[in-house]
Amino acid sequence: MSQRPIALVTGGRRGIGRAIALELADAGFDIALTDMSASDELDSVCHAVRGRGAKAATFVSDLASIDTHERLLQSIEDELGAVTCLVNNAGVSVMSRGDLLDVTPESYDRCLDVNTRGTFFLMQAFGKRAKKAMAAGPSDSVTRSIITITSSNAVAASIQRGEYCVSKAGLSMATTLFSVRLADVGVRVYEVQPGFIETEMTSPSKARYGALMENGLTAIKRWGTPQEVATVVRTLATDCLPYSVGQAIRADGGLLVHKY
Repeated sequence: MSQRPIALVTGGRRGIGRAIALELADAGFDIALTDMSASDELDSVCHAVRGRGAKAATFVSDLASIDTHERLLQSIEDELGAVTCLVNNAGVSVMSRGDLLDVTPESYDRCLDVNTRGTFFLMQAFGKRAKKAMAAGPSDSVTRSIITITSSNAVAASIQRGEYCVSKAGLSMATTLFSVRLADVGVRVYEVQPGFIETEMTSPSKARYGALMENGLTAIKRWGTPQEVATVVRTLATDCLPYSVGQAIRADGGLLVHKY
């Protein structure tokens, strides 16, 4: 069984999740990757992780299906070892942007089921395992962490995708709550709030927001990269912020800084 720490990166198929998986592999972690379905993209990330000298495995997981979370964690433990770092990256956006008055229950429920409810109960399942490990005795000195990728929309309102904002605001509070509850069982819990990050998901908005950034929307007048988010995650996962817990770390180029 691997003696390296094990990171579970949900939604690791592309974009920010892919960058995080590779960065943590470079930091000495073996990597478990999940996505909604098997794909060549997911396999490609797994191959790239192995190319960096880490062990890696892929797992099909529907985050919204909370009754599968315990089975997922056990499957990862059986193949790689017990998860020590949970990176909650997986999430969905709105079904369609539009007027807040036209948001459908289907789109609202989808955002809440995956982004908030699903992630909440995965953190709970991980926390229960951490508590059990600590109760096993003082020999358990493993550093454990939960790092949740929310969004600048956990704070900033975007009325064209209100249900997404609600889900990320709820997830932000869930992360705060778990940071307090799990501190006693040796789990450090953090939140990362990305701003405008250049990924396949954000490509339809690139021209619009790129122009706004040039005009001062962000202090750093460019799009962020998945690698820049991954660097923040590595800092947290490798325990480089000792005596810290519950912080929301912004990777947003100054988007949320109050300025005039």
